[in-house]
Parts: sequence; C-alpha cells; structure tokens
Amino acid sequence: MNQQVYIGSGAGFAGDRFDAAVPVVATLARCDGPKYLIYEVMGERTLAIAQRLKREDPDAGYSPWLDNYLPGVLADCKQHGIRIVANFGNANPKAAARRVLALADELAIAKLRVAVVEGDNLLDYLSAEDVLEHPCIEGTDTQGRELLSANAYLGARPVAQALALGVDVVLVGRSTDAALVLGPLIHEYGWQEHQYDLLAAGTVAGHLLECGAQVSGGYFADPGMKDVPDLHATGFPIGRIDAEGRLQLSKPDGTGGLISRATVLEQLLYEVHDPHNYLTPDVTLDLAEVEVVETAANTVSVTGACGKPPPDTLKVTLAVDGGWLGEAEISYAGPNALARARLAADVVRKRCTTLGINDPCRIEILGTSTLFDDDGGSRAESLQHDENGEYRLRAAVRTDSKTKAQQLADEVLALFCCGPAGGGGVRQSVSAQVSTASILVQRQRIESHTRAVEITS
Repeated sequence: MNQQVYIGSGAGFAGDRFDAAVPVVATLARCDGPKYLIYEVMGERTLAIAQRLKREDPDAGYSPWLDNYLPGVLADCKQHGIRIVANFGNANPKAAARRVLALADELAIAKLRVAVVEGDNLLDYLSAEDVLEHPCIEGTDTQGRELLSANAYLGARPVAQALALGVDVVLVGRSTDAALVLGPLIHEYGWQEHQYDLLAAGTVAGHLLECGAQVSGGYFADPGMKDVPDLHATGFPIGRIDAEGRLQLSKPDGTGGLISRATVLEQLLYEVHDPHNYLTPDVTLDLAEVEVVETAANTVSVTGACGKPPPDTLKVTLAVDGGWLGEAEISYAGPNALARARLAADVVRKRCTTLGINDPCRIEILGTSTLFDDDGGSRAESLQHDENGEYRLRAAVRTDSKTKAQQLADEVLALFCCGPAGGGGVRQSVSAQVSTASILVQRQRIESHTRAVEITS
C-alpha cells in the first residue's frame, strides 16, 4: 500500500502560538492523501479549571482558545479536506462543538460537520463516593476536599469512531495526547486492537506531533549550545505516516526552527518515565528499538517502535477544591536595593505572624536564586548578589481562607508607605485554586460509557 496519511500540528499547549497552523494548513493542502490538523491544548490543570467554569456556566468549560485558533484556518481546512482533531472540548465538548458550528456560520462555511467523544467524565455515570474509593497514585490528598471532576484518559479508538461518522471536526475532552494522531491512523488504515507494533508506531507519531514546536526547535534552543535558526518563525511539524507505521517528520518550507535527530530525540523522551513501558490506553509502548535518522534538511524518519498489550486500568485525573492563592509583588531598584527588598520581606513575614496567617507563606526576592530555593529563602540568603541591582519581592500563600489570602496580598500593597523606601509596581492577585490527583480505574467501567456523537446546529 502506497497511501500516506499527513498530520500537522496546530498547537502543543493551551495558549500556544495562534497563527502557527496557517503554514501547516497551506502545506497540507498540497499533499496527496488523507490530511489532518491536530490541536493539543489541554493539561490536567487546564481541565480542572475548565470544570470549575462549567459549574458556574453550563455553556462554558471548553477551551477559551478555540476562537483564537480556528477562524484563520477553518475555511481552508474545509475547502481542502483537512480534518481537524482537537481537545478543545476540555470539560464541555458539546458546548465546544456548538461554538465551532456557530463559528462556521459566522465565516459562511457551509455544511461543516462536528462530532464529539463522550465518556471521559466519570461523574456522568459514577458517584463521587465511588470515585474517591480508589486510592490516589499521585497528586494532592483528596481527603476532606470537594470533588469537582473526575476525567479518564481515553484512547484513540473513540476518535476513530468519531471520524467514521464522516465529520470534518472531532472534539474530545480528556484523552491521551497521542490519541489525536493515533485515532486518524486507526481510521485510515484499519489497525486492529491486537496489532501492537502498529499501534506503538502510531503512538510514537502522536507523541512527537502533540507538543507542536517542541519537535521543531521550540523548548530546545540554547544559544551557543543548541542554536535554532529563526526561532520567532518556527514551523510546526508535519508527520507523514504510512500503513506500516513509518513516520517522516518535516515542517513547512520557508519557516524557521529546526527538525533534527536531536530535537526529535528530546521530544521522544519527553514525559516518558520508563522507555520500555510507556503506558497508554491503546498499547504499552517500548521505545528501546526506535531509530531516528536525518534523511534531509529538516526531515527525520522514525521507525522501530514495539508494542505490548495495554494496561487493564485507565488513569483518571481528579480535581478537588484547592482553596485560595493570594500573591503580590513589589519592585526595588537602585542603590542598596537588595537590602531594601530583604527588609520588605522581613516586614511581610512579621505581619503574617501578627495577622495569624499560619499557612506556609513563600516570600522571595526574584533575582536571587529563588527558583531552586525553599520557602524560607535559605539558599538566596547564602549567596552574594549585586546590592545595587533591580529586585522584585514576591509573597504568596495558599490557604483555605480567602480572607487570609487577601490579607497577605494587602500587606505587600501596604509596603508603599509602611515599608522601605522606593518600592513600586505592586501587582496583587487572589484566586480560587484547584488541586489534582490521579487514580486508576478498570477500563471496562469507563469504556462501556464511551461513544462518538455528531452535534448538529
């Protein structure tokens, strides 16, 4: 079989570059074969926040970035038969589908068809008590916390089922990132559940394409050590995958960035804890025999993935009430700036004691090695810094009390006149927080509720 499937990346995280898909779509339009554009814009915290928004408004909870990404490419995708697979659905795939259909009307795009994948939200068919009976394998302690959501990582087969409906756009909620690519490959090539090496190859393709620019120089560049040309104009990757799972990665002509053996290897190992047993709902991926070869400028081939049966359980992300985060910042610059910033930090610490703010507070001076410090700032205190530089004091507290969170933020504001000389540029924020944890649930309990549905306007 000589058929090739072409899949391009339009985004690798929520808020990724909004116009990146434009040259990808222009390139896909010239390809001879099935064509897809994927958007990966969901993380665990992204979904948790979306669940909170949906509880406040039943028409909300889908990706707020949808309207930034699709208007510039939706008409061209429809015209050239480029099907879109995206996790814009977040906590509310049906609402996302309705918005895409409305957007099509606004853009005068006729007969656009959209499907969603349902079943990832366990609270649609399981009780909170049932969900919380499963022990957490990672994340926050859920005891005593309100359960906001429970979403399972679905695999690629529901995406393939949605594509079989003949739609132009498929929107999912929580799925594996690789499913956005593996789903179209299952649909086009008919790969079966027991063809583990093929499913492994498709998972590798998905794993490399889902993070967008990370495989073409983004998050790779390190001047003088790993140089990337024209990083400002990085071209997002396009994969060409054949029926045997052989992958070729490239990027649109005329774009910046770099696709090399090194960029691909970095992304290949990204978020992989065990290269021999990368667990997904579709297959257990073994990367040990994968070969990455540069075949031309900005062109890399990837082969050799091996697969084993998938696990009996699916990972489920829980979101629980995380209390409140209060934070604020103020700047000090010029002569003796570091000493003034340290005095301001001391004032805030002592005021927290006076006010009875007993939750751990992080009070740090940005620019003094704070990224690798503890909450007490012991590392920053032990190092030498320019006393006359520019420094920004940051104070933050996470607490169950909104009042306490606001009090800490207000203490930084009070430094204008109650603190050292020359402070300025105060910024404050008090926000509701969501904490996440993970559990494992038997896949049969979840997959029996999974289905693909076309949404009509």
